[in-house]
Amino acid sequence: MLWEFLGLFVIACGLFYRWATANNDFFKNRNLPFAKPTLYFGNMAQMFLKKKSMFDVVCDLYNKGGSSKIYGIFEQRQPLFMIKDPDLIKQVTIKDFDHFINHRNVFGTASDDDPHDMSNLFGSSLFSMRDSRWKDMRGTLSPAFTGSKMRQMFSLMNQVAKEAVDCLERNEQIDQGIELDLKDYCTRFTNDVIASTAFGLQVNSFKDRDNTFYMMGKTLTKFSFAQNIKFLLFFTFKRFSKLLKLELFDKKSTDYFVRLVLDAMKYRKEHNIIRPDMINMLMEAQGIFQSDKTKTAPVREWSDRDIVAQCFVFFFAGFETSAVLMCFAAHEIMENEDVQQKLFEEVQQVDQELEGKELTYDAIMGMKYLDQVVQEVLRKWPAAIAVDRECNKDITYEVDGQSVEIKKGDVVWLPTCGFHRDPQYFENPIKFDPERFSEENKANIQPFTYYPFGLGQRNCIGSRFALLEAKAVIYYLLKNYRFVPAKKSCIPLELDSSGFQLLPKGGFWIKLVPR
Repeated sequence: MLWEFLGLFVIACGLFYRWATANNDFFKNRNLPFAKPTLYFGNMAQMFLKKKSMFDVVCDLYNKGGSSKIYGIFEQRQPLFMIKDPDLIKQVTIKDFDHFINHRNVFGTASDDDPHDMSNLFGSSLFSMRDSRWKDMRGTLSPAFTGSKMRQMFSLMNQVAKEAVDCLERNEQIDQGIELDLKDYCTRFTNDVIASTAFGLQVNSFKDRDNTFYMMGKTLTKFSFAQNIKFLLFFTFKRFSKLLKLELFDKKSTDYFVRLVLDAMKYRKEHNIIRPDMINMLMEAQGIFQSDKTKTAPVREWSDRDIVAQCFVFFFAGFETSAVLMCFAAHEIMENEDVQQKLFEEVQQVDQELEGKELTYDAIMGMKYLDQVVQEVLRKWPAAIAVDRECNKDITYEVDGQSVEIKKGDVVWLPTCGFHRDPQYFENPIKFDPERFSEENKANIQPFTYYPFGLGQRNCIGSRFALLEAKAVIYYLLKNYRFVPAKKSCIPLELDSSGFQLLPKGGFWIKLVPR
């Protein structure tokens, strides 16, 4: 019995080894330089073993590629063509877009999936949609993020931003300065903005700190060790995960958002309620409500899952990534006193010009130095560490006198953080220097080396939204408080190695001292 067991174990190990190393010669066979993978983890072992953050791992791989314009890396078993040449990135994302329309299908969705199955909402989101379905949904959602819509939404953002500052003023110890957990503070702000602009809800997470909308969102976006393992298994064994109906996110929280959207749609339909938010636009796309656009455009057969998925991913992205942008901005302003002083002077000037009136969309959009600061934060700390594209039609490129064939199903990887930290494109990249984006200097930035929100037609649809709410928070905080280091502040900033998220060791902490 023992020998039989040992024999089966050896066979199982042999089969696993063969499976795990099946793609190891992928780049060798194509005569391309590549990073040697470790068993199963590929080139991401340090991240999964919590030795380095994903951000630092990708930067290291980018640097390891040296002068190679295409460098092979492995995300677990998946070979990725890391593109390190700006001209080649332009080819992939702009000129040859019809060859690279889609992101890879990491969530394992298929056209014959049950349209009522809500277990994999990410797979039905705009980010994951493919080909004509993506194009149609992009066209449906784009009007929600135009300049005119941002102008309308800004009044809602502005109200939440003022509430966020008012809550600080009610703190009994504010005169001595308060040490603030920035991540908690900023996620409460983004939560309330999204509740209003996407779901039509009025939530104040600074007064009602344990409200259901916020607590459910916090559960969804918390990447625990168990959650990381679940992601690992889901992406590695997609078909098996679908058979087992393995859910990526907390079911209770997912069910809450599903019911929230479906109930809102039902109520609005029954009472003919029109609101300028995302749910309303999606109901128009379904043909439930008529608009000038839907009267002339063909009605797409969107399922309830498609509708819920867009609201879900908008919340997920807005809750976490926008908050992280605000946190890094506040931290860099705190660490760089010269930047803080110059930015405060601009805030003072705008405040004086408003003459006691409320902050307006035009006023904040006219703050050039604030824009430079935010752009530099996105350069140094891009939330999208890398961008991927899946090849859907074979194509060949001439790279350094060599023909490189990228076949259907192959994946190219555009390492955002690698370019943003490359001294070839940004001198002294570790230094926080908003002057890189001044009117005189920004023209010197080489095209396709700076892309915090992606590139081409599949860039981030919500970039304007994220920038606007980040600027609003910074404006109000800096107007009323000076940013100084707290006892727990991580200076100089080092990234935590605990997972996928961008976080400093010990978290984001700052001390706010009233002006």
